[in-house]
Amino acid sequence: MSITATELKLNLGKYLLLAESEDIYITKNGKVIAKLSNPNQDRVDVAKSLFGVIPQNMTLEEAREERLEKI
Repeated sequence: MSITATELKLNLGKYLLLAESEDIYITKNGKVIAKLSNPNQDRVDVAKSLFGVIPQNMTLEEAREERLEKI
């Protein structure tokens, strides 16, 4: 999403909430000057990518052991 710096000033709370789920690009005079984003989003994306990779009935220790056996 792209917004102007003035729009950000007027509705900061709204854009802070939106930044939890998407990047907000702030423009001034038609040029992007900043990006508002969730610093934890990369971690969330990695965690989501792992769903279904490890069977539900496997413990974390078993998954680690299996991984080490493959190396």
